[in-house]
Amino acid sequence: MGRATTKPDLLDMASKQFEKMWKLIDSMTEDEQTATFNFSENVGKEAHWARDKNLRDVLVHLYEWHQLLLNWAASNQNGEAKPFLPEPYNWKTYGQMNVEFWKKHQSTSYEDSKTMIRESHKKVIDMIEQFSNDELFAKNYLPWTGTSTLGSYCVSATASHYDWAIKKIKVHIKSF
Repeated sequence: MGRATTKPDLLDMASKQFEKMWKLIDSMTEDEQTATFNFSENVGKEAHWARDKNLRDVLVHLYEWHQLLLNWAASNQNGEAKPFLPEPYNWKTYGQMNVEFWKKHQSTSYEDSKTMIRESHKKVIDMIEQFSNDELFAKNYLPWTGTSTLGSYCVSATASHYDWAIKKIKVHIKSF
């Protein structure tokens, strides 16, 4: 999957990957959807393989990254300069932030996580719709995006993150 570089591609890829993720989830039995992940030691060294214990954990992770994007864009559009990652996190320590997201949602139900991610996906798509192609993908167009583009952040929080979730769900299905 290539990365979107235009607004139409971003909207198309985000929607298609989201639909693909839900088709995969909908193809699972209720037991598969609610089971604890049973990943072997060989799946990967990344922290998320040990962090996320079930499908709810994956969905709330996606939801929280949507919230990061939505809050960051809204704050900066309203003249409140904020970095994408909240204090005290940075791109070297965001793994700990992901753990905090995981902890925050241990009492969130699986059903609630499905509702939350569907609603936040819609809000992200609606937000993307409000920006022009240049605002999304022209370098240095929005001063608050730094050396990247708003579109790049949007790709990361949508299509690329959904692809991550799909891969993880597929490993779960195979191990069930």
